[in-house]
Amino acid sequence: MAGKLYLCATPIGNLEDITFRVLETLRSVDVIAAEDTRHTIKLLNHFDIKTPMTSYHEFNKIDKAKILVEDLKSGKNIALVTDAGTPGISDPGEELVRFCLEAGIEVTSLPGPAACITALTMSGLSTRRFCFEGFLPMDKKEREVVLERLQRETRTTIFYEAPHRLLKTLKVLQETAGNRRLTICKELTKRHEKTWPTCLEEAIEWYETNEPRGEYVLVLEGADAKALKKEEQAAWESLSIEEHMGIYLSKGQTKKEAMKSVASDRGMTKREVYQYLLH
Repeated sequence: MAGKLYLCATPIGNLEDITFRVLETLRSVDVIAAEDTRHTIKLLNHFDIKTPMTSYHEFNKIDKAKILVEDLKSGKNIALVTDAGTPGISDPGEELVRFCLEAGIEVTSLPGPAACITALTMSGLSTRRFCFEGFLPMDKKEREVVLERLQRETRTTIFYEAPHRLLKTLKVLQETAGNRRLTICKELTKRHEKTWPTCLEEAIEWYETNEPRGEYVLVLEGADAKALKKEEQAAWESLSIEEHMGIYLSKGQTKKEAMKSVASDRGMTKREVYQYLLH
C-alpha cells in the first residue's frame, strides 16, 4: 500500500504559529523532506522531533522528486517542509505534488502560515480580489510580460522581495504602474515586524537613504478600474461610430451585436448608437 505525502506549513517567523496537526505529522511520518535540513533541524529540535530528514530543494527538485515518489510507492509516509511557510508557494513543492498525483499517490496539505496572505490581511488594501506574483522573474522577457499585465491589473497584487533588490523593484513598479498605494511588510510575525502603508514614490525616497533589511512582502493596490474604462472610451472616441461599427462587423458580428459592442466601448446605450446611425 502506497504512503501519503503531507505538505506541512511551518512558521514564517514565530515558532508558536505551528499547528498541533503539523507537529503530530512531523513526528509520525517516516521521513521529512526539507528545503534546508540545517534550517529545519532548529525547528525539530525546538519541538523535540527526532524524525529523519532528507534534502529537497530548488536544485534537486526534479531528480529527488522521482526518488521520493518511489519511496512513497513502497509505503513510506513523507512530510514536505520548506524553510518557512507553505510548500509550493514561492518554494519547492509543486513538482513533487504533480509527480505524486500522476503516480496515484495521495497528497494532503496541512494549512498554516503563508507570508502572502498574512501581509494581504494587514495591508489595509482591498482583499476581495487579489493575485500573487511572488518574486519578479529574473528572465528579462518573462519579467516584461508580468509588468505589462500589471499596468492594467485592477486586483491587489502581492510580491516578495529580498532586501538587496528592494529599491530596484520599487522603481520598476513605479515606472510600470505609476505612484500607486503600497503597503510594505517586513519580518512578518517576528520581533521586528513592521507594516508601512505608503506609496511607491515615498517608499523609493525612503530606501534611497535607508538600507533595506529583512525579508519583504509588497502589497500593491490595483489599477483604478474606472480610470481604465475612461481611457478605453477616450481611445474609441478618436474613431467615428461608423468606423467603430466597421471594426466589429469585419470580425463577423451582426449589426445588432456590433451596436451592443460599440455602446459598451463608448459608455453609451445601444439605443443611442442606433439613433445616431439612424440619423
